[in-house]
This record gives sequence, C-alpha cells and structure tokens, in this order.
Amino acid sequence: MATMGFEFDGATFARGGDGYEPARSAAVWNARTPERFPELIVQAASERDVVAAVRLAKAEGMTIGVRAGGHSWAGNHVRDGGMLLDVSRLREATIDAAGMTATAQPGCPGNEMLAALLAHGRFFPAGHCPGVCLGGYLLQGGFGWNGRIHGPACMSVEAIDAVTADGELVRASATENEDLFWAARGSGPGFFAAVIRFHLRIYEAPKVIANGVFTYPLQELETVFRWAAEVGPEVPRDMELMVFIHRDESGEAEVAVTGPVLSASESDATTALALLETCPSRPRAKLAVPRVDVGLADLYAGVHSSYPDDHRYCVDNIWTHAPVDELLPGIERIAETLPTAPSHMLWMNWGESPDRPDMAYSVEDETYIACYGVWADPADDQRFGGWATDSMRAMEGAASGIQLADENLINRPARFVTDANITRLDEVRAKWDPGGRFHPWLGRP
Repeated sequence: MATMGFEFDGATFARGGDGYEPARSAAVWNARTPERFPELIVQAASERDVVAAVRLAKAEGMTIGVRAGGHSWAGNHVRDGGMLLDVSRLREATIDAAGMTATAQPGCPGNEMLAALLAHGRFFPAGHCPGVCLGGYLLQGGFGWNGRIHGPACMSVEAIDAVTADGELVRASATENEDLFWAARGSGPGFFAAVIRFHLRIYEAPKVIANGVFTYPLQELETVFRWAAEVGPEVPRDMELMVFIHRDESGEAEVAVTGPVLSASESDATTALALLETCPSRPRAKLAVPRVDVGLADLYAGVHSSYPDDHRYCVDNIWTHAPVDELLPGIERIAETLPTAPSHMLWMNWGESPDRPDMAYSVEDETYIACYGVWADPADDQRFGGWATDSMRAMEGAASGIQLADENLINRPARFVTDANITRLDEVRAKWDPGGRFHPWLGRP
C-alpha cells in the first residue's frame, strides 16, 4: 500500500477513513480504549515497513507511538496526532539451543516463545500473562517467570536492532551504540527508537514446575501479611511467593497465598513449597493445596483467569521496603474497597535482581504491591476506574518507586528509574531523537 509516496507491505489507516476505528481499538488490549486519536495507523507487516514508517513520519513531521502487544494498561502508545506504528504482526523468533541464544521480533508473544524454548529444554523469563509480546515487555524491564533468578528480562537482552528517529536501522549492544542499548533496557514506553528484533540470552529449562495454593478468610489478613513480610528474606529465588486479596466464588473477599516454583531439582521444589505451610493462619485455611505439579501452560491459564480478555482495567503499583506496620492500613483499606471480581491486589516478595548491569532499569525493592481494577461494563468506569490509583496514592508515602509494567503515570506520576538515570535518559534521547520523533512517557513526573 502506498502512503504519501512510501510503500508498505502492511495496512495503513487514516483518521476518519475506513477501518481506522477498529485498528485503533485493536491496538489496546485493555477494553478501556483511551480517547486519543493518532492521525495515521501503520500496521507493519515486515521490518522494511518499520523503516518506511519512521521515514514517513520524519518526512511529514509526525510523532510516533509504537505498539507491540498492546498490553500497556494506560495505552501509552495511543496518542493524539502523529502516527501509531503497530508492530504486533512481527512475530518471528529463532532459537539456537546449543548456543544458548535466541532472537525475537517485538510482536512475538512471550508465552509462545517460552513454549518453543521448553521443547528444546531451554527457558527465558517471559511475562506472566499470555499474549504479552516481547517488545514492550523487554523495553520496560520484564517482570516474569523466574525473574528472581535471572533478573528482569531486559538483563538477558544482548543486543537490539532498531530504527532510529532518522529512519536508520542500527544494532545496539554493549559494544556498539552502547548508550542506545543502555536506554533500551528499562526506558519502556519512553524509548526513542522502534525495535525490530531482540537478541537474547537463554537458559536451561527448570526441571520441576509446581505450585501451592492456600486461601484464608479475610479475618486472617493481618496475620498472613505479617508472615509474608517476615519470611520474605527466606523465600528461595526459584519461588514467587505471592499474596492476593480477591473475591472468592461467592463474592466474599479473601486472602490467597500461592507459591509457584520453577526449580532445578525435586529437592529444591520440595524445600520451597514447605515454606507455605509455615503461615500461622494455616490451621484456618479455607482451601489448602500444598503442592500440585503443573506445566507452564497451567500457570499461564491460572494467571489469565485473573486478567481476562475484553475487560476494562485500571492498574497501579508501588515498590516498597516499608515495615509491614506501615503498609497494613493501606492493605486493609484495599480489602474494604475491593471492586467486584476479578479485581485484586497482589503482594510479591521480590528482593533485588542478581548482579544487575548498568542499564536504564534501576528501581526495584523488597516488596511489590499492585492493584488491578477489572470490570466489563463501561457504565462502571466511574465506579471502579479510580480504585487502583486511589489505593496506591494512599500508600505512596511508603513507596520507593513503581514498575513500568503496571504503570499509571498519566494519572499518578511516580519514580520509575533513579534520578541519575532519568537525567541520563534525557541526555541519550537528546542525542538520538533531538526532534522528539518518538513520544516520551505519558505523565512523566
């Protein structure tokens, strides 16, 4: 298709034209599509299309927002004016199992790549939700399976191929265009180039995958969270100890504890899961499943039940190392105001990444807390739309920052990289994108 003299293998849609609104809405997984309208949507069908799209934007003086999987809750890539460059159709991945490397285009869903890797006995810390594509996931950091062992997934990115604001295709790595590579690992939706391929380091697959699940009546909330805070330093790195506040099948709020493990050995998995039995509320559990052996597909299915398609979302989060006494009032308020299912709050014992290299990603802490407001009816937007933001705003005095995966910067600006790194990001942006071709973060603090 030709647009202003530029040829595209994929489709283009001008605002007001046929197909524009379906293309705009489809670019956001959150059914709460933002009321922002780019002038042109380019659905790239090839890497050549990405180069052509950036050059078209340069020629026409257009700003660019890039969409890979569209799972950004805030729809950061959908902006008024300019171009929406949709790279979700670029889904190719390659695996060199012997060389312990892989490549992936930005539209490749992480769960699909992980399934392909497991067939080769290999692994990558892909995201927890099915359908999350690697483009945005890797740029913002990448909070995924066995991330407590391998660190945020961007630590496993060894190079990128990207189209710069000038429309040039470049390679960036630790030895080539190092500053662009530094920025690509952690700047998220504020990255100032269009990545067309990631070069990845991969790992041996875990030998054992299992989970334990316990649910408790809401009266046990304080006891469970005090226990979770206390055992945080003891949680093995191959376990993700998570505490949820959600509603059970009857609609009553409850506390749930899960501990998926992706372990190198049976003994490691057994030791990790035994920790779940140490909760003082254990005798009063509504449901107790100390262990169930599962596959990654089972874990993905369980996660997807909490984040269904075709729903409306408002999400926010904090990192914190505050003592549990300081956090409990906010957690109790979240429980008291919890919207209808499947809305929920997540607590995860995280700790710090192992041997994190110098990169833009730079804010994480002992504990991760996030609120997910989830509903289906647009009539409930006003009723539920502010719950996550209000809940996190009430606790931000205890926060050390936020994670870009669950960002809500447009409604609550917050610290997502260190002060030194945001200064450096501005400097690198000024070098690579002096004219502001690529949109920065919505609501940057």
